[in-house]
Amino acid sequence: MHLLSSSCVGSLVLVLATLLCRVSCTETVVGLYGETLEIPCNKGAVNGETAIITQWKYLIGNEIKGELLSKPKNEKVSINANDEYKGRIDMAANFSLLLTDAKLTDQRTFTCAVVEGKDINHYYVNVVVYKAPEGVEISDKAEELEFGKLTKLATCVARDANPAAKIIWLKNNKPLSDDGKGISIQTSEQLDPVTKLSTTTTSTLEYSAKKEDKDALFSCSSQHTVGKQMTSSPLTFPITYPTEQLILQVIAQEPLVEGDNVTLKCVADGNPAPSSFNFHLKGNVVTVNNTNIYTLTDVSRDTTGEYKCSLIDNSSMVSSKEVTVNYLDINLSPTGRVVKKVGEALDLTFQSNSSGASKVSWTKDKVKLLKEPKFHKLTYSDSGHYECEVTMRSLIKKLSFKLLVEGAPVIKQLSKHRGEDGQHKVLICEAEGSPKPSVSWSINSTSLHESPFVGGKVTHKITVVPTLNLTVLCTVSNKFGEDTREISVSPQQSEDGDQTKLVVGVVVGLLIVAMVIGLAYGIYQKKSKQGSWKTGERENGSSEEEKKLEEKVEENSQKAEV
Repeated sequence: MHLLSSSCVGSLVLVLATLLCRVSCTETVVGLYGETLEIPCNKGAVNGETAIITQWKYLIGNEIKGELLSKPKNEKVSINANDEYKGRIDMAANFSLLLTDAKLTDQRTFTCAVVEGKDINHYYVNVVVYKAPEGVEISDKAEELEFGKLTKLATCVARDANPAAKIIWLKNNKPLSDDGKGISIQTSEQLDPVTKLSTTTTSTLEYSAKKEDKDALFSCSSQHTVGKQMTSSPLTFPITYPTEQLILQVIAQEPLVEGDNVTLKCVADGNPAPSSFNFHLKGNVVTVNNTNIYTLTDVSRDTTGEYKCSLIDNSSMVSSKEVTVNYLDINLSPTGRVVKKVGEALDLTFQSNSSGASKVSWTKDKVKLLKEPKFHKLTYSDSGHYECEVTMRSLIKKLSFKLLVEGAPVIKQLSKHRGEDGQHKVLICEAEGSPKPSVSWSINSTSLHESPFVGGKVTHKITVVPTLNLTVLCTVSNKFGEDTREISVSPQQSEDGDQTKLVVGVVVGLLIVAMVIGLAYGIYQKKSKQGSWKTGERENGSSEEEKKLEEKVEENSQKAEV
């Protein structure tokens, strides 16, 4: 049996102690890709006063080989690296290793050796470098999504991350989750086959679309331990689904009237929409291709009715709409210029026919009438311009006639009155007739006034100063005939005498009335006495009646004397 020498045993113990320290004494430092990484020596607790020399190396495999830099006490840092760390390393004041532009290949174990007196202490630091993905991109995008069918929408990729990135699918910026029905998400991770240091995450979304998804925005985003969340550009997808409903639209101006055009439009809710339709036009079927409209031109009231449209390959899917053509007909007899004789009747006939309730109004010379005019016996005042207006919604129609009532003139009144100065006499001749009658007098006048000719009437006034008793004639005439009337005119003194005669006549009349009343009273009194003798009594109130009768006789006698 061989026994180990004491020197061999010591070396073995040192190796085992070193291996145990690597496992139990190793510190882990995490750095960010591309940034400066500070790797501490003994957690930053190196005593610069006692440290004779501090040296940094890294492990290759299980051996300490890669020399980086060292710093003897009271001397400058000596950089020994000639490999990938050349130009990237330095030592901090606390003896930490400064590593710039951190890379994924820097993920290894670094060792810091500190010589203090006769002791050499080794401190191990394991470096991990986190790297956010380079971005997210969508590939294998579907051209369209089918309603109700699970379809591969797209694939989202987040490349070269450490650790692997997590991918989330979004619809309208809201996360989607795999529900095993309408949403299926398959995710995989692949380590870089060359460096074995980074991972690419791939996620595929399968989606069962709904009709309302036609405007939905789909995107994917990556979530990582470090760095900001990155989101892809949003995508939209056309959603295909069969037609389930038709709507027939009637496009026309309001109200639709005869002579207008009407466009029938068949709208289907399918996507893609059908390109051909059948239009059912009151018994006739018209097929249109590559369009969904049909135009009815120059419509009439006969166009009114029900119209339909349907799918060519499915006649049971149909939509209908009522089309109403509005119309308004009016008839008036007579129209234009109407000439009638005074006293005649005018048979006025008005009729209207419309597709809805209408309103009729009449005016004469632009003044509203309360009702339709009737002409059983025409007068001159009936002359004028008559207009009938009929409205139905926004439809308006008008017809009119101009009535002219003609006839021989007639003097309605010939009168006189004293002028304001007491000397002049004003003679007034009022006449009717049409055309406008001319007026003439049998004497000359000092002034003349004629009223406007309105409603077949004219008034003619003259002022005269008579010196003798005269008989004045007023004559009115037109093409249909003439009329003459006379009036007596006297001087002012003659009229005063006439007034005296009038007063005398009144007095005589009153005397006669008094005599008649007296005679009646005497007869009454005689009969009253005979009655009382027969009864032996005087009737109550008889004395009062006698007294009243006597007073009345006396009063009439006094008037007669005057």
